Amino acid sequence: MTPVFITIAFVLGFLVRQVGLPPLIGFLAAGFALNALGFEGGEGLQVIADLGVTLLLFSIGLKLQLKNLAKPEVWAGASLHMLTTVVVFGTGIFLLGRTGLPFFAALDLPLAILLAFALSFSSTVFAVKILEEKGEMSAMHGNVSIGILIMQDIFAVIFLTVSLGKIPSAWALLVPLALWGLRPLLYRLADRCGHGELLLLFSLCVALVVGAAGFELVGLKADLGALVLGVLMAGHEKSSEMAKTLLGLKDLFLVGFFLSIGFSGVPSLAAIGVAALLVMVVPLKVALFFTLLTRFKLRARSSLLASLSLANYSEFGLIVAAVGSSNGWLSPEWLVIIAVALAISFVIASPLNTAADALYGRYRNKLQRFETPTRHPDDQPIDPGNATIGIFGMGRLGTMAYDFLHDKYGDTVIGFDFSADTVRIHQEAGRRVVYGDPTDPDFWSRISLQPGHKARMIMLAMPKHVSNLNVAKQMIEKGYAGMLAATALFDDQVEELREAGVHAAFNFYNEAGLGFAEHAWSALEQRENVGTS
Repeated sequence: MTPVFITIAFVLGFLVRQVGLPPLIGFLAAGFALNALGFEGGEGLQVIADLGVTLLLFSIGLKLQLKNLAKPEVWAGASLHMLTTVVVFGTGIFLLGRTGLPFFAALDLPLAILLAFALSFSSTVFAVKILEEKGEMSAMHGNVSIGILIMQDIFAVIFLTVSLGKIPSAWALLVPLALWGLRPLLYRLADRCGHGELLLLFSLCVALVVGAAGFELVGLKADLGALVLGVLMAGHEKSSEMAKTLLGLKDLFLVGFFLSIGFSGVPSLAAIGVAALLVMVVPLKVALFFTLLTRFKLRARSSLLASLSLANYSEFGLIVAAVGSSNGWLSPEWLVIIAVALAISFVIASPLNTAADALYGRYRNKLQRFETPTRHPDDQPIDPGNATIGIFGMGRLGTMAYDFLHDKYGDTVIGFDFSADTVRIHQEAGRRVVYGDPTDPDFWSRISLQPGHKARMIMLAMPKHVSNLNVAKQMIEKGYAGMLAATALFDDQVEELREAGVHAAFNFYNEAGLGFAEHAWSALEQRENVGTS
């Protein structure tokens, strides 16, 4: 990317951020602006964009549990949604063509179905960015959303393999065996890489060389290779650290991806009108997702948040349109139309996801009518028993707090986390930790409290400041009278928590430094006492 590209991307991303929208919308706008000013993306930008998507899929794989794909709400939900969308949207597009509407008139029924197929995907890049920013990747709706997106990616890979007429090499049959043999070696290498830049290089090597290049060598999709290698490394104890080391690099390359969308072409007024028409059916995608997920026994809130994270068109739609255009099936204008529709869907979906909890709170009673009488296993009532001290967020900080308080107060301490895998690990270690998401407005209604139960202290140790802040406000509004403590990373966040009513707010870095100093001082005194005795 040239200095001009970087400058305009930063300026527009910064401006968009100031009005409360994700910077990616600014990056999309930057791409269209640069295109309109006569700049060309070039091969270099496309390479960066491809690297961003490849690293994104590898990062997803590092956090993916294959068992999640086996859940009915994931594989069946994704399949039924795509089938329904293709049939309904395809029929609608074909009928629009019969009216003589520009661009639609040239579409016969097979091409209408192809276009509907392109519009059936939701953006993996967008959804992951939104879920990461909200700290909800491990929440139930986050797991469901990511699982559905992975299933869509699999459908896309199958389509690309068939449409491009590219038959995998016979060596592709040996891929499962090769991966089985490579896993122990990769695990040993990861163990010996340490925690610095060498681990970053190792992660890039696994994703781009072993995964992407290796799969491409035998005629398989490069992105699929990155995803598979990510899943392969997900069982290693350093998988989360690998994902963190790639975070900044992945995000930087994804800026190139969003810029590249804008270089698809300069849209005409007619193309913008058609794109706007396509965006008008996005609510139908959301409604269909919501209906299907509630049929699979998810609660209304989980279904709504998952559906809103999928409320957009996908970069795979561009790829499908590009394949159709290169094969002479679709006119090149459709590539520009879908790019504009994709950008508009991002602009609409972003504030919807930001306000998702508020929307649910406003329409809760109406949405809950769609719930099934029986609950999903992960949405069962919560029984805290005799616990009077609750810790929300059982990461490293929450775990240390739990162990300290448990030594003092025993089983009156209970932990909560919205990651089912984290809960399982703690339960296997003997800790009293249950599944629960305190940012969920229905969370407290799911807790079965005994008569006279009184919570002495609640500690908020979730990874995202906004989550801690919102839960604190929610608890104050509900009249919680016990001790409320929370952690933050910066002094301004500490002040926000105190203004919200938190009794004890701690800067994590300050407290870590104080603890380090106390331990060092204690060790020094012991050393000097031994020396003088």
